[in-house]
Amino acid sequence: MQMMFRCTLKPDQVERNLELLRAAFEELETVKPEGLRYATFQLDDKVTFVGFVEMAGDPGALRGLAAFQRYRATLDERCAEPPVMTVLHEVGSYRFH
Repeated sequence: MQMMFRCTLKPDQVERNLELLRAAFEELETVKPEGLRYATFQLDDKVTFVGFVEMAGDPGALRGLAAFQRYRATLDERCAEPPVMTVLHEVGSYRFH
C-alpha cells in the first residue's frame, strides 16, 4: 500500500513538528521495520509537509512506533487545516523503488 500525507502547519508549530519528525526518523533507523519506506518533505512555503509511505509488510509498523505516536498525537493541534491522507495507485515509475 502506498499513501501520501499532506498537512499545513500553524507557523509557530513548524519547529515542534520538525523535532517530532526527526525523533520518528531516528526511531525508524533504530527499529528498521521490514517492508516500510517513508519520506517526509517540507515545501518551499515552510509550513506545508508532504509524506510518502509504502508498506509492504505490517501496516501497523509505523503506527506502532512510540515516536510516531507522539508525532501523531498532537498533529491536529499543530495544523492550520486538517491533514489529508490519500491512498496512491501507481501508474508507472522510473527508479522510484
